[in-house]
Formats: sequence, C-alpha cells, structure tokens
Amino acid sequence: MPLYAYEALDTGGKNVKGAIEAANEEIIAERLRDMGFYPLKISVTKSAGGDFDLLASPGLRVIFHRIKFKHIVTFTRQLATLIDAGLPILRCLHILQEQVESVIFKEKIAQMCKDIEGGTTLSEAMAKHKKQFDGLYVNMVRAGEIGGVLEAVLNKVANFLEKRLALAGKIKSAMMYPVVVLVVALLIVMGILVFIMPKFVDIFLQMGATLPWLTQTLMDASQILIHKTHYVLIAVAAVWWLYSYINSRKDGKFFFDSVKLRMPIFGQLLRKAAVARFSGTLATLITSGVPILQALDIVRETSGNEVIARAMDGVYNSVKEGESIHEPLRAAKVFPPLVIHMVAVGEETGAIDQMLAKVEEAYSNEVDAAVDALTSILEPVLIVFLGAIVGTIVIALYLPLFALPGMIK
Repeated sequence: MPLYAYEALDTGGKNVKGAIEAANEEIIAERLRDMGFYPLKISVTKSAGGDFDLLASPGLRVIFHRIKFKHIVTFTRQLATLIDAGLPILRCLHILQEQVESVIFKEKIAQMCKDIEGGTTLSEAMAKHKKQFDGLYVNMVRAGEIGGVLEAVLNKVANFLEKRLALAGKIKSAMMYPVVVLVVALLIVMGILVFIMPKFVDIFLQMGATLPWLTQTLMDASQILIHKTHYVLIAVAAVWWLYSYINSRKDGKFFFDSVKLRMPIFGQLLRKAAVARFSGTLATLITSGVPILQALDIVRETSGNEVIARAMDGVYNSVKEGESIHEPLRAAKVFPPLVIHMVAVGEETGAIDQMLAKVEEAYSNEVDAAVDALTSILEPVLIVFLGAIVGTIVIALYLPLFALPGMIK
C-alpha cells in the first residue's frame, strides 16, 4: 500500500506530522480523526515496496491535480454559503479542504488555514496565492472584511465568477466546433498524403507525363511529410515557441489581441465578451465598496486582453486627475457607443455601477445570441469547406490520369 505523509492538529491545537500506510487518503483522514487529530495535509510519499509514486511527481501533480477555474468558483460559492450559515472562517476552510477535488488546492487551503491561525485575515491569506485568487477576488474580500459584510461580498464574488465561467464556456463552445473540424480536415489531408499519395506517385512516374502544378504540389508535400518528418515537427515547434514568446511580451500580446478583435465573425464575438467582462468586473468592484481607482487598476490587471488593459490606462490616468471615465473610453476606440453613453449617464446620475451592470447583462445576452447564430452558420460552411479540401485532393490525384489516353500510341 502507498505510504502517506500527514500533517494534522491535535486537541490542543499543536501541529503534528507523521506517515501511515493505507489504500487512499480517505482512510488516512478517518484514522487521524479516530486518533483525535484534525487532518490538515495528506500526501503520498511512496508506493508499496518503496517505489516512487509516479503521480506524486511535481510534473504529473500539475497535470492530474491542477486547480481549474471551476474549482475556484465552486469553492467561492460554498464558502459564501458556509459563512452565511454562521460558521467561523477557519471551520469553513477546514470543511472545504476535505471536499475540493484537486490535491494541490487542498494544500493551498491548508496553507490558508495555517496563515489565519497565525493571525492573518482571509484576504491576506488569499493574497499569497495569486494564481488562484487574483486582485479582484482579494480586494473584494478585503472590502467585505472592512465593511463587516464578508458573506454578502462572497456571494457577489460567487455570482460574478459563475457569470464569467458561463461566458467563457459559451465562447469555448463557439470556438471549439470550427477547431475540431479544422483538426479533422488536417488529419484527413495528412493521411491522404502519407498513405495514399505514394501509391499514385509510382503510377505517375511510370507514365512519364508532365504533372499539373496541383498534383506536383501534393507530391512534394507528400515526400516532405514522409521523408522529412523531423523537419516538419521542428518547424511546428519553432512556430509555436515564437508565438508563445511574442505573446508573453506586452507589445506582442497587444498585437495578437488586436488581431483577434478584428477577425471576421469571431472578432465581434470576442469584443462583446470582453466588454461584458469589463463591465461586470468594474460594476462588481464598485458595488462591493472598492475605491474607483483601485477598481480600475484591478480591471486593468484582470481584463485578459491587452487592448482593454491599455484602454484602462487612459481611464485610470483620467480619473486620477479628477476627470471623467467615459471620455478616455471614447478616445480608446475599443468600446461600442452604447457602453460609452451608459457610462456617461452613470457618471451624471451617480449610479455608474448600475449602468455597468446593465451593460454586462446586455452584452452577455448578445454573446448568447451570437453563439447560437454562429453555430448555425458555421456548421454548413465548415462541412462545405471540408468537402472542398477532400474534393481538391481527389481532383489533383486524378488529373494526370485524364491525360493517359493521349499518351497511348
């Protein structure tokens, strides 16, 4: 059986460590409770016979136990519910630690428990795990702690994250179908070039005919895929590395994000999703009591789009100097006129959070409608596209055969 290392609290609150052999983590946790301990952390050290446990290696832990965004959303909703029920924060975290799916997330929560026991606040404990709890999350929790309305703020955070998760799911569903079709088309083409084309090459060579340029191009591509596969793989890896490197830099990300927003069909969808995210984030922060400058800074950091982030730079500087929000939004030429007018009305009436919430609702509905329309349009278009690719290859293969009767003397 695997050997598990554990860390727990005894009845006096003292930290204890040790190791126990068992079939799984649940059995270890039950044994520790029977011993009067409260388990904080349980992890595999090695499997039976002293062999290294492959799944416990750092690389595979990240793959199989990575913390997904949906884990954060579920954690937030459950934490809000538990705190709303009147349970102490530390007790809530201990309960959630036992329920989360990711082993890595269990360890993060255990560290948060330890920090809170040491005297830090929940927001300070969360701030140490920036990959899971971004600036928006931490600042909203901090505002809830200061105002004494943590449960209400956590409910707002949960609602906001659930909307963001749903919006991201809609965008992925719209993008996934064409990506799958394109991948299938690429695999079909590669299969034809690698397995079918070589058989036609022998026939064409025996004929000794001058090949049409389309057929010759396919023959050359087939030979490259068969005999120079390693060069093809190196080229693909180099292109991917170059894209990742450029996209990791601010100027490069700005370029790619600009291209995405200008893409036909998909560009409008991504723009509407970005506007909905911007509006919802800023509305939620303002409603939760986060100062406007701090809220704008958080929106800039969590926008997920460098074009929106740079637009936020102008808004931040404008507000810092005591000016309006809508004018730099207009100057950025990124946001639709509806957003600018709604923000302007919100500034005049002092209800900017309500106006932004209405903008988020409107553009979320537009994203829903756009996804439905896009799916219905793309399906026949991609089917025709796939058929055109296969048809072109078939024509290229049979073109030389049409000239065969003229070559017979």
